[in-house]
Amino acid sequence: MAGGLVTFAAACSSDPNSVADQARSGDRKGYVAGDGSIEQLPATDRGEPVKLEGTTLEGKPWSSAERPGTVLVVNVWGSWCPPCIEETPALQKAWETVQAKGKKVEFIGLDKLEGPETGLAFQTANKVTYPSLAYDGGIPILSLQGKASATPTTLVLDHQARIAARVSGPVSTTTLLGLVDDVLAEKA
Repeated sequence: MAGGLVTFAAACSSDPNSVADQARSGDRKGYVAGDGSIEQLPATDRGEPVKLEGTTLEGKPWSSAERPGTVLVVNVWGSWCPPCIEETPALQKAWETVQAKGKKVEFIGLDKLEGPETGLAFQTANKVTYPSLAYDGGIPILSLQGKASATPTTLVLDHQARIAARVSGPVSTTTLLGLVDDVLAEKA
């Protein structure tokens, strides 16, 4: 219940940088940027498991169903999005950190509003080594239960593939690793 009150209060904010005010502004910047808010959901308040599937930017099939029991970091991004560009090194560093420590964590990006060639060129130029799903009209984003209304958005899915945490806006390495560690510490 408290999580709902926090979300409601944020939606009613008079902050001109809030997601709602950005959407109403009509400035046509092409995206709604997150306000940097972090939401952690207690296990009892998490929804149904997220089912993600699609084709990676490299043309390979990918499905969250093939990763049972794995903590999954999902990042919604686009190469045209300045906050996404800003957070790319932090995401890559977090990915390298969890890999080096052998943690049962995977990352998947959801490229948004561009062709796979553009997304792949961005990932290659920025040395991103975790996969991203190619944009296919937004079907994978719809499976995120309304939790990815801003770009970028980063979600941490628990061992049961339920949304455990969300960062609306650019995420730092430290914040993301902390959220991942919190979820890893939960009983599967």
